[in-house]
Amino acid sequence: QVQLVESGGGLVQPGGSLRLSCAATGMIFSIYTMNWYRQAPGEQRELVAAITRSFSTSYTNSVKGRFTISRDNAENTVFLQMNSLKPEDTAVYYCNVVFRGNDIWGQGTQVTVSS
Repeated sequence: QVQLVESGGGLVQPGGSLRLSCAATGMIFSIYTMNWYRQAPGEQRELVAAITRSFSTSYTNSVKGRFTISRDNAENTVFLQMNSLKPEDTAVYYCNVVFRGNDIWGQGTQVTVSS
């Protein structure tokens, strides 16, 4: 059974940084594209960043230059380094993988950017 467990969220002031982690179990982690999504209150869930098995990365425009996605295949973990955080980054952040055609989600971690 595939499980994803996020950690690292919290309350941070505008301009601050956070690093999210997502630990995966039950899968051959290194062969899958890993994704970070977020969902703000009243909004649809949106794809924030993705990293492929070959370490290619992509980002939604609003986070380019501020967020960095990375992965450690030895630790079966994907990270999201978030710098220069803005209030509009406030959301629940979810780790995701498409495993055998099915979306697998973590439980989510709350990120709140506020002074």
